[in-house]
Amino acid sequence: MAKRVPDFLLHHDGDSVAVANDDLQPGELYGLSVKEQSEHKAVLNHAIPLGHKFALKDHAEGEAIIKYGIQVGIASAPIKRGDYVHTHNMRSYRWQASRA
Repeated sequence: MAKRVPDFLLHHDGDSVAVANDDLQPGELYGLSVKEQSEHKAVLNHAIPLGHKFALKDHAEGEAIIKYGIQVGIASAPIKRGDYVHTHNMRSYRWQASRA
């Protein structure tokens, strides 16, 4: 049986965001972690463009956003599981660290 093409990818099982493999619409989706090859499910609250991130968990303002197994950003506003994660609710960790 052929495996289903994942709707989204995360790089590590512990990542707090995933990346859309296509333009995605709200609803339940299937994903895969690249490193561990484990299957994941997510429910989107918003449309997500190809290559963009969405939250796999709730993030409080100021909380680390994890991708590739490392901190890549900081939530600049509360983010709910399934929300679009982009410049409107996240700041780059690299940018934030340069300001410290």
